[in-house]
Amino acid sequence: MRKDAVSKKTTAKIEKLAEGVLKAVAGGKNPFLDIPVRSLANVSWSEKRRLVELGGQKQKRYFFNVSMAKKFMQTFLVSEACKELIDAGKTTSIRDLYYVTKHTIGDTKQNTFEEQDESDPIIEDLEVTVDALREELHLFAARKGSMVGPITITDTGDTIDLRRMGSGGWAVPSIVEENVIAFRKHEAKYVLLIEKDAVWTRFNEDKFWKRESCIIVQGGGQPPRGVRRLVQRLHRELKLPVYVLVDNDPWGFYIFSVMKQGSINLAYESMRMAVPEARFIGLSSFDKGKYQLPTNVAIKMDDGDNNRAKQMLAYPWFKKAHWQREIQ
Repeated sequence: MRKDAVSKKTTAKIEKLAEGVLKAVAGGKNPFLDIPVRSLANVSWSEKRRLVELGGQKQKRYFFNVSMAKKFMQTFLVSEACKELIDAGKTTSIRDLYYVTKHTIGDTKQNTFEEQDESDPIIEDLEVTVDALREELHLFAARKGSMVGPITITDTGDTIDLRRMGSGGWAVPSIVEENVIAFRKHEAKYVLLIEKDAVWTRFNEDKFWKRESCIIVQGGGQPPRGVRRLVQRLHRELKLPVYVLVDNDPWGFYIFSVMKQGSINLAYESMRMAVPEARFIGLSSFDKGKYQLPTNVAIKMDDGDNNRAKQMLAYPWFKKAHWQREIQ
């Protein structure tokens, strides 16, 4: 099958990864992979770009190391499967990739993968190691998120009017790049990203989007990559302001921050997903007293909420005085 330029480039990166290991083996050395560290310790805050960015720290993953050998093997299992997909011009879900690469090793009782939560981080490791996006590796996630509003799009060549999507809306796919999703005629004034599905459904039933001439999107809590990327494209390409409606709790604030400046785990994708100009919509921590809200509408914070809030207070991108007051 004839490959496009991106596919050729991605294939070459995977092959280079394998060639490096073969060269080390031929030289009698312990083969290893340099995996960029995806943790807070290797993340920096760019005040100029207003984005969370991945640093340059890397961790060596050796083959001849008891604690690393399995992940080393898993990385190449995933790499091989992705190369086969690219060569065949096919895509598959990250869930299916887990099943494709899972098998029992020889006569042992060990499996290559036990659960999908083992394979998902390996996919992300491969992304940052070969500097190729998940979409370029021909992988997609399950659809999560809905969208309606005064806009027409094309989805893999099919024209879809998002003004006529009924109660469920258009299901946002995992891959929303320009070669898959294109924007056509629209009358939208802004984009409203809504945390809760129930709230989005109320806005849709009441035709809020029609009355306000806006696009409403929901991601079912923390928006998946497809939703974040699509919102970023709507903002960048159509120049639409983005507003984020979330709960007044640490998780709601964190969802807003991820949409605005990116996340720690996916810091290497911040430029494609974050909208630094995004604005917060929702209750302030001080609105209970200001509007004399009754106590029976509040839910007490638990240990998980408190721990998340403490973590956020230490993040550089929450150091502004107004965020410190809100979270405190």
